[in-house]
Amino acid sequence: MILSDKTIMKMLDEGTLTIKPIIKEQIQPASVDIRLGNTFSVVDDTPSGIITLDSKIAYKTIKTDTYLLLPGQFVLATTMEYFELPDDLTAFVEGRSSLGRMGLFIQNAGWVDPGFKGEITLELYNANRCAIELKCGRRVGQLVFAGMDDHALNPYNGKYQGQTGATGSKVFMDTDKL
Repeated sequence: MILSDKTIMKMLDEGTLTIKPIIKEQIQPASVDIRLGNTFSVVDDTPSGIITLDSKIAYKTIKTDTYLLLPGQFVLATTMEYFELPDDLTAFVEGRSSLGRMGLFIQNAGWVDPGFKGEITLELYNANRCAIELKCGRRVGQLVFAGMDDHALNPYNGKYQGQTGATGSKVFMDTDKL
């Protein structure tokens, strides 16, 4: 079931859900607005021009309040907010339609597992022919929370737990390699 604003506010007051910093205007009828943080990362060029799934990927990371996303450019960004989800709550990351209409694609892996703690890394892509100016603190999307039918047996405690800033891929750490 999707959580209502009333339930989200109750959980924040009780401390069973953590979102910091947050202002009341971010709480929408069935979601919480997320704002763009000030950390941006792009994949560093490799000598071969190839990224593999088995090797650590190098990133160039900058902190700035304004980032110019060029046409066809992909960048990792972060939310301004830090989240702590209980083990019976999950969330979906959704981009803002108003920004999508500008050609800004927000996230392509928009799932937050129960038990996750950290800032959310956003994958941003400019599909427009014009550059898009991104500003720290602007609303870029929302989290839609869904209650689970029971507590997770194995809440999230993976390689991105506690992340802050625009966190690059850690796929090279996967143990399954299938």
